[in-house]
Amino acid sequence: MRIPYRSLTFWIFAGLFLGMVSGKIFGEGIIPLGEVLGDVFLKLLRMAIMPLILVSITSGVISVGGRKNLGLLGAKTFSYYVVSSLLAILTGQILVNVFKPGIGSTIRFEENVDVIPAVQRDIGDIINGIIPENPFGAMANGEVLPVIFFSILLGYFITLLKGPQKEKLEDLFNAFFEAMMKMTQFVIWSAPIGVFGINAKIVATTGFDAFRSLGFYFVLVLIGLSIHAFVTLPIMIRIFTGKNPFYHYKGMPSALATGFSTCSTIVTLPLTMTAVTRHSRVSKKIASFVLPIGATVNMDGTALYECVAVIFIAQVYGFDLTFAQQIIIVITALLASIGAASVPMSGMVMMSIILGAVGLPLEGVAVILAVDRILDMFRTMVNVLSDSCGSVIIAKLEGEDVLEET
Repeated sequence: MRIPYRSLTFWIFAGLFLGMVSGKIFGEGIIPLGEVLGDVFLKLLRMAIMPLILVSITSGVISVGGRKNLGLLGAKTFSYYVVSSLLAILTGQILVNVFKPGIGSTIRFEENVDVIPAVQRDIGDIINGIIPENPFGAMANGEVLPVIFFSILLGYFITLLKGPQKEKLEDLFNAFFEAMMKMTQFVIWSAPIGVFGINAKIVATTGFDAFRSLGFYFVLVLIGLSIHAFVTLPIMIRIFTGKNPFYHYKGMPSALATGFSTCSTIVTLPLTMTAVTRHSRVSKKIASFVLPIGATVNMDGTALYECVAVIFIAQVYGFDLTFAQQIIIVITALLASIGAASVPMSGMVMMSIILGAVGLPLEGVAVILAVDRILDMFRTMVNVLSDSCGSVIIAKLEGEDVLEET
């Protein structure tokens, strides 16, 4: 079998393995090098985050705002996405509270955190803090939520322009987004170096025991994804269509396998479209509206993963958060994840955005990155499955006879 030497996944695992081995062999002698390599990676990540948020969300709003028939059908579609994402997040939140994978972890981070800013605020403070007095100042200060708010407004008002003005700004942001995608790819390809440095330091400082809780976290995310895919979504189909969800699932293997291997709901879209129209009998009118939007904004698996990951990282830092505090973090994470799903290796980029919005250091990203790629394959399958279930449910709500065997 040909070894994928050009695969980012290969190099991330290579960086992880070599970092752990180097930390064990060289001990504290590797720490200065590990700190430098880890810092370089994290600074590159911080450099790309704010411009990426601005252009990805603005161009995404312009794209969605340009679609026709956004009335009642759009309201039903977005309502499904909100409900399914919240159910996924709730599943992850329950699991991470019951099993607490980060409590007692021996992972040691360089930065000390005394408080998590997000949990020091109530809902009113968060809403008030979303509106920036100076959007460029918010970008300079790394304030994620105000930048998101400004980007959404900017994208919306660009859609209200007419003629050449709208076309020029749309072309500008699309081109800017493509440029930022290339820069983000460059930053992501520095990840193996950062993973090497950070994990070498962890092993040199605490040994291999630090990774036991990471394995626990990995298993917990998989359990949560399985519950959402095989319990929550089938129940939603049964409630809204009155039909056996198994019939819909029988048509999905090709799309799910493609999502698993490519980690992209966009790439999987043609297969998902074929599965729901031919097998589940969803009309092309509904499928062509619901699925492309879902591939952009509906990320149930990713939402569940983000919830577990950010609370896990908070636990590693020593915070045993109350349920109310976690609700604040979940709301912040939901707001912060808007528009980031379409970027490459979105898990790492999203977690960087969310940790910044919550107020936790980015070095937590490099630790969970060790298992992120494998989890990305599973959560993409859940994302694809949720989109397909959404199209079936929306089609039924529109009066179509879905899941009828002929």
